[in-house]
Amino acid sequence: MDFNQPMSAGALPPDPSTAGQIVGDGKRRVMIEAVTPEIDAGRFPVKRVPGERVLVEADIFADGHDQLSAVLKYRFSAETGWCETPMEPIGNDRWRGEFSVSELGIYQYTVEGWIDHYKSWRTDLVKRVHADQDVTVDLLIGAELVEAAAQRAPEVEAEQLRHWAKEFSAGDRDTLEDRAHLALDEEMAALTMKYPQRAHSTEYARELQVAVDPVLAQTGAWYELFPRSCPGKTGPHGTFRDVEAHLPHVAGMGFDVLYLPPIHPIGRAFRKGKNNKPVCEPDEPGSPWGIGAEEGGHKSIHPELGTLEDFHRMVDTARNLGVEIALDIAWQCSPDHPWVREHPSWFRHRPDGTIQYAENPPKKYQDIYPINFETDDWQGLWQELRSVIQYWVDQGVRVFRVDNPHTKAFPFWEWAIGGIRLARPDVIFLAEAFTRPRVMEGLSKLGFNQSYNYFPWRNNKEELTEYLTELSEAPLIEYFRPNLWPNTPDILTDFLQEGGRPAFVIRLILAATLGASYGIYGPAFELMESKPREPGSEEYLDSEKYEIRDWDLSSPDNLSSLVTAINGIRRAHPALHYLHNLHFHPTDSDALLAYSKATDDGGDIMLVVVNLDPHRVQSGWIELDLDALAIEPGTEYEVHDLLTDAKYLWHGSHNYVELNPFAGASAHVFHVNPLTP
Repeated sequence: MDFNQPMSAGALPPDPSTAGQIVGDGKRRVMIEAVTPEIDAGRFPVKRVPGERVLVEADIFADGHDQLSAVLKYRFSAETGWCETPMEPIGNDRWRGEFSVSELGIYQYTVEGWIDHYKSWRTDLVKRVHADQDVTVDLLIGAELVEAAAQRAPEVEAEQLRHWAKEFSAGDRDTLEDRAHLALDEEMAALTMKYPQRAHSTEYARELQVAVDPVLAQTGAWYELFPRSCPGKTGPHGTFRDVEAHLPHVAGMGFDVLYLPPIHPIGRAFRKGKNNKPVCEPDEPGSPWGIGAEEGGHKSIHPELGTLEDFHRMVDTARNLGVEIALDIAWQCSPDHPWVREHPSWFRHRPDGTIQYAENPPKKYQDIYPINFETDDWQGLWQELRSVIQYWVDQGVRVFRVDNPHTKAFPFWEWAIGGIRLARPDVIFLAEAFTRPRVMEGLSKLGFNQSYNYFPWRNNKEELTEYLTELSEAPLIEYFRPNLWPNTPDILTDFLQEGGRPAFVIRLILAATLGASYGIYGPAFELMESKPREPGSEEYLDSEKYEIRDWDLSSPDNLSSLVTAINGIRRAHPALHYLHNLHFHPTDSDALLAYSKATDDGGDIMLVVVNLDPHRVQSGWIELDLDALAIEPGTEYEVHDLLTDAKYLWHGSHNYVELNPFAGASAHVFHVNPLTP
């Protein structure tokens, strides 16, 4: 096992020992700078999914007034030769080109530019002809350039180029004007520039990378469910068979991923009781994150959930319904985990000889031992941890939610995820990293396909606009994919605690339409669970992290139908599958948030208006950016509310809305239909 895999390299800094020496090819006059997208000088790849384009720009310039040409070069990692596409100048020495990706895995790309002597000659010839200058010598120079291109061309095209060169340089044309006209022939120019002189071209110092992930890494709806509390379970403890029976409900609501917290045996030593009490009753099940017992560790299944065969059945049933099962990866152990006995050096020991349990002062988690990534046996530890992921990949799992990856060694994640995805680029990793911005971003660079983020705590108009604008623009949009969750088993925000049903509706619509991916902590969200353990806490009262809950989804006052409607809208409208196309529109009310998304071709345009106030009716005027909606000024257009099926004819940019949360109208989710004049 190679623990020193090479990282993606950028250009090396200048060697001080070469100062004052002539190095390299002095005929390479073109400079290439400020290439985008480029993450940390090429150290990390940008991210795309199949079918997406990579739009590349660069500053390309040279001394003097010669004309330049440039190409964008790209290839799939398994290929040796480059594909090329021309780059075009867009002003101020900035050039642009693009290519599309189609396969999962890694692509490379770079930029090459050169002095284009033929293009320079042709540009000057046009000026001289317009000035009625004698161009006899100029035509001879051009003929030499065309002849040189012929030497680089296949025989048939070479013969055509040689014929043209002879004709305009010293042919039978009657006048110099006729020869000049032929020298400027567009067809000849295109063929000549097809075979440019690139002997002294400049190639950008780095080969940059694109990581192409499954579409599900970019867009999808996630549903979290504790199997032991599976709604409709047939016994006191839910099983994989119960989850399998519940899958039609999850799939019917339009979810793409069913995420299961840890499914492994739960330790008995220091097991936590109801509401995180330090002592549990004999019949209390403990926290699924207290992983490991006599029955096994991270490669074992909690006996009450079922067998490995049951697990396989569940995964296959889910996939047949269009749902991927996501498993939790948590690098921590209960005191009963086999690793504690077999590999004591993998844990931090205190001076009194005991193992250090997890703490987040003043909170103590005696039922959990963190992994010590500074162990002298770090190579053995790394191998074992990656083998856990590989084991579940071998069992058919393609999606993983990783618990607190920011508290584990960063180099491990790059090595482990890179190794897994080298053979299985279809595997997806979601980082549960509620942490500092640079840390979240760093994990995304290192290989995580998606990340949790600050969305749960962004509630007012200014916060949402500022944060989602940051996430939807460069550089973050190139590598950081936010997965928006309004709640999790650990997070019950004040907004949800205090806002009643409208608060859940608001956060659902925001999460599902602002981002490309979102998730809900399932039954608790459907049933609008909102009681905290104590005032000021984001912990749930009677949290199912510590007990088995009986969820009654037959209650008429649940959000299942709205969730189904929202996910149906997401699936039907590709504009909602992206984040880069998010555009906010001004409103005259701080309680009204308006934003739109449109596909690049303008074929699907969505406009969402949300009342951010769960307690009051709010109304106001929206000032729409008609260009963002592909609406011609002065024309009427239809906005169709997909939640209520109401249709309105709007005119111009200034339009009025009123949203009443108590009448079930916390938001409009409009499909915009420009009307043909």
